[in-house]
Amino acid sequence: MSQTAVSGGNEPEFKITSILVPLIAIITGIFMVILDTTAMNVALSKLVVDFKTDLPTIQWAVTGYMLASAAVIPLAGWLSDRFGAKNVFLTSVFLFTIASLLCATPNTAEMLIFFRILQGLGGGFVMPVAMAYVYRLSPPNKIGQVMGMLGVPILLAPAIGPILSGWLVEYHSWHWIFLINLPVGIFSLIFGLWKLPVVARKKVAGFDLPGMILGPIAFASLSYGISQGASGWTSDKALGGIIVGAVALIAFVIVELRTKIPLLELRVFKSFDFSFSIFIQWVIQFCMFGAIFLLPQFLQQARGYGAFDTGLTLFPQAIASGLMMPIGGYLFDRIGIRWLVVIGLTLVSGAIFQYSHLDLTTQRTDLILPLAMAGAGMGLMMMPINSHLIKKAPQDLVSRVTSLTSAMQQVISSFGVAIVVTILTSRVTTLITEQKLPMSSPADMQKSMLSVAPDAFGYTFTCMMIIAMCGVVLGLFLRRGKTEAHQEARADVALEGLH
Repeated sequence: MSQTAVSGGNEPEFKITSILVPLIAIITGIFMVILDTTAMNVALSKLVVDFKTDLPTIQWAVTGYMLASAAVIPLAGWLSDRFGAKNVFLTSVFLFTIASLLCATPNTAEMLIFFRILQGLGGGFVMPVAMAYVYRLSPPNKIGQVMGMLGVPILLAPAIGPILSGWLVEYHSWHWIFLINLPVGIFSLIFGLWKLPVVARKKVAGFDLPGMILGPIAFASLSYGISQGASGWTSDKALGGIIVGAVALIAFVIVELRTKIPLLELRVFKSFDFSFSIFIQWVIQFCMFGAIFLLPQFLQQARGYGAFDTGLTLFPQAIASGLMMPIGGYLFDRIGIRWLVVIGLTLVSGAIFQYSHLDLTTQRTDLILPLAMAGAGMGLMMMPINSHLIKKAPQDLVSRVTSLTSAMQQVISSFGVAIVVTILTSRVTTLITEQKLPMSSPADMQKSMLSVAPDAFGYTFTCMMIIAMCGVVLGLFLRRGKTEAHQEARADVALEGLH
């Protein structure tokens, strides 16, 4: 693909192999970040023992990473415009890789938490910058296919993470869940320096200092407060995080709407198509992450599976997602987003319906079909809805829009998990009270909770299924938009060094 082709000349037939090497650099970077995020959860109990600390303390190795990521996501678009997407992406991968090495070395929990925060600062930039980068690499009529390839590591890594980390922690050492990032990070850096094209920088006339202060505070505080809501919405941590985040978010919105050069371009919400599409994305996000979080909890708490066995059990979901991602991208380029969302959420709804009938006799083979359905549904619609959102936004604001959607997805993911945990906990309490089960001793408490677990999990899955089915109905009203206008707008996108 030449510069002439990108800028609107006679464009030759596009072949995915022409951008395969740049895609490899981006995909490996994303895979490394997501894999590490999921792997960390498995190692927490081992870290408690090795560092001679308690779970609330070591949990900050996860929370600190999440807050650091949420804080820097809003800055990704502005930095990409100011310093170039290639420089920002490679710098973030470098920081993440170096921080991974440091995470394998500490002797205290406090040092591990500090190094994990450094990891979060690097990892937070990777996803929004990568999405904008890949979008600019893609010709207008092939966006779905290329973005579909980008989505493979996004759904594959969470499934591989527990398997790999469980094996490393159980049979080797927790240090390896960080050390395995080093060759992947170096590989991504070498390929990126070699083949990533230089996206033309934009003249950023202004420095939105209030936005750069309020944005990170708002999204990090909301993510923290909502995540703490899983333990209790009336706790000081939950209320404090939500109140601080809400106040900062309101101030952030006011500032961004008044400034000429905003950090995040919130005016895109004036478009009904964009606003409606992002609401449906939130529904998809809630159902996906709720199901991804809740089913492993059932397997571990009710069925007594270990982390390694849980990862193996969930693997069919990852396989189905990986297979359907390219198909979803191919179909998006031809039929648009509507039927992908409708079919995808229908498959997810059917899978969650089957999850709602799990009991203490459920075997691994019983889950193959619903897991395949859930994975196929996710693979069909996850990246197409992201591509659809970017297409609905002004093309000169692609990097700002990916930062906006990524920041909001961080909050929605935390919200989904917190709501699911709240429903589950409330249902367990209600069932124990209604059945007058004994709770006088730890042994009685565990026995009582185990006896009501299938009903409580089934009730929670049913609530999620209802939300997913509402998403199916809303998906019928999605509109494809005018491809011609989109192609004309894309003609001004400049790439240097891609041949």
